[in-house]
Amino acid sequence: MTIRLLLADDQALVRGALAALLDLEPDLEVVAEVGSGDAVLPAAREHRPDVALLDVEMPGLDGIEATRALRAALPEVRVLIVTTFGRPGFLRRALQAGAGGFVVKDTPARQLADAVRRVHAGLRVVDPGLAADSLVSGDSPLTVRETDVLRAARDGAAVATIARTLVLSEGTVRNHLSSAIGKTGTANRAEAARVAELNGWL
Repeated sequence: MTIRLLLADDQALVRGALAALLDLEPDLEVVAEVGSGDAVLPAAREHRPDVALLDVEMPGLDGIEATRALRAALPEVRVLIVTTFGRPGFLRRALQAGAGGFVVKDTPARQLADAVRRVHAGLRVVDPGLAADSLVSGDSPLTVRETDVLRAARDGAAVATIARTLVLSEGTVRNHLSSAIGKTGTANRAEAARVAELNGWL
């Protein structure tokens, strides 16, 4: 039986290389390739893949949100995250969103093909080093609101702008920022956002 694959990565060279490698396997067939998270669900509806291989960092929806949308709309499609960003927070969030596996892009081709087969079979596949790091680092210390505020603040937006965007008072935004700075052990919101991003909490 041939396993039908959808690839989503915003880097065309990476996407093409993955497609070429996976197409060499006799039981794997790439049926669709997309360059943004927004395109994942429409492509999956059109091409009906068995497994979607998604990057984390993509324009539009990121790979984790695309996973959540895909699993909600087409639960029969399994998801394997294949990313450069091997961060413990990303791993936790991806699994919570419904991904069946999480591997990094420097995984050897044979192991990647095997990971696809295992995810297709309903098994969970996680890069062992990343799994260990995830256990050590623990869950994000940030609340949902602190995460929202920090995500909105990472591009340097003013407090008033963040407040309007998230429909909060400016005082509430300042409180959330202050709390996030304290929890990340940083000196300001830019550093807090950087630490949170490095840990995969945003």
